[in-house]
Amino acid sequence: MFGSGLSNQTGAAIGSLAFPVLGPLGVVAVRQYVAALALVAIARPRVRTFAWPQWWPVLLLAAVFGTMNLTLYSAIDRVGLGLAVTLEFLGPLAVALSASRRRLDAGCAVLAAAGVVVLMRPQPSTDYMGMGLGLVAACCWASYILLNRLVGRRIPGAQGSAAAAGLSALTFLPIGAVVAVRHPPTAGAVLCAVAAGILSSAVPYLADLLTLRKVPAQTFGLFMSVNPLLAAVVGWIVLGQGLGLPEWAGMAAVVAANAVSILTTRD
Repeated sequence: MFGSGLSNQTGAAIGSLAFPVLGPLGVVAVRQYVAALALVAIARPRVRTFAWPQWWPVLLLAAVFGTMNLTLYSAIDRVGLGLAVTLEFLGPLAVALSASRRRLDAGCAVLAAAGVVVLMRPQPSTDYMGMGLGLVAACCWASYILLNRLVGRRIPGAQGSAAAAGLSALTFLPIGAVVAVRHPPTAGAVLCAVAAGILSSAVPYLADLLTLRKVPAQTFGLFMSVNPLLAAVVGWIVLGQGLGLPEWAGMAAVVAANAVSILTTRD
């Protein structure tokens, strides 16, 4: 679990090193290609057997997959890795809390909201566009979770997710071509973008598959809370993106809300 989270956040940090050359759009395009190659090779989706009730959630999942990565990487470019990942993490947290009617979970939602208020408090240097992109990424991640559940019920194994990743990569082919023409890539930038695809898509996917065979889903969900903290630490070490005490407090509130909700859940 630690390796999966660290790989995911390190990949995002390395990918952001290519922003000056490729921009977030170019990095996301390369990441989509790498993710599609990995998932299609593993799952080998039999798309010719898909019926329309299977196709439409796959198409929506493909759109959400690309939008989620694009808005997240654009947010990272503007507000830094730690804050962007924390805002994106509100997506799965909202999905988890929305299914509950407990007062404790309502309190967790208030705690998370307080953390977001701290993170987005008005300051002369506040980048509201970056914050907004992080929240859009959160909405996309929530939609990604719900659509993955639907696709998983209608298509066996990981075929649906692999098909969605492949379609998303196809839509990014002309985008990648335009970026390459307007901003000729360097070898170093391409390597960083490819590393982002491998570390943030292929490695976590395989690691999570292995982990969920040995670790209870509740424990796995609890460890997911660590991702914003890992992102902040990786952003500080790799990118030199330091955070102040208010940012750490807001991030801790979001993480604590998820941890408390999971720890007090009765199966």
